Amino acid sequence: MSGDLVGVWEVALSDGVHRIEFEHGTTTGKRIICVDGKEVLRRDWMFKLVGKESFNVGSSDTKATINIDAVSGFAYEYTLEINGKSLKKYMENRSKVTSTWLLNLDGIDCRVVLEKDTMDIWCNGQKMETAGEFVDDGTETHFTLGDHDCCIKAVSSGRRRDGIIHTLLVDGTEMSEAVE
Repeated sequence: MSGDLVGVWEVALSDGVHRIEFEHGTTTGKRIICVDGKEVLRRDWMFKLVGKESFNVGSSDTKATINIDAVSGFAYEYTLEINGKSLKKYMENRSKVTSTWLLNLDGIDCRVVLEKDTMDIWCNGQKMETAGEFVDDGTETHFTLGDHDCCIKAVSSGRRRDGIIHTLLVDGTEMSEAVE
């Protein structure tokens, strides 16, 4: 990245946290977008300095758009949208539809993500093979990480406002949920 770097965002998706970098050469009209250090879009000699650039992020090809707006004179504002929502709104909504745990197993950092709507489980960017079963107080979704038996229990909180509580157990020990 050169001296034209004007925006950097960190976006947490199920397959990992992605770093988005945006270069905007306001004298040349150049636009470059890099995701996780890899160039995904380059436009040279753009005469229109404002507008939008859309691209995909992550293994599920999540749609992202960078909006370029003139603020005053030669000052610009850059905003990132994910799936048509501002990054802030997207992350607020995401915290409702996913649960995330950060743990260290056998010296390896693991980021486990549960997508509550599909019950898909991801670990460090890989979708896990799971086996679900109904139990007396809810459901259990079983999977393995290395030599560790893991289970996400879903039980009703008993209160409508709180909904279903998801708990990750690794070898029978409860792990605390991370806040992203």
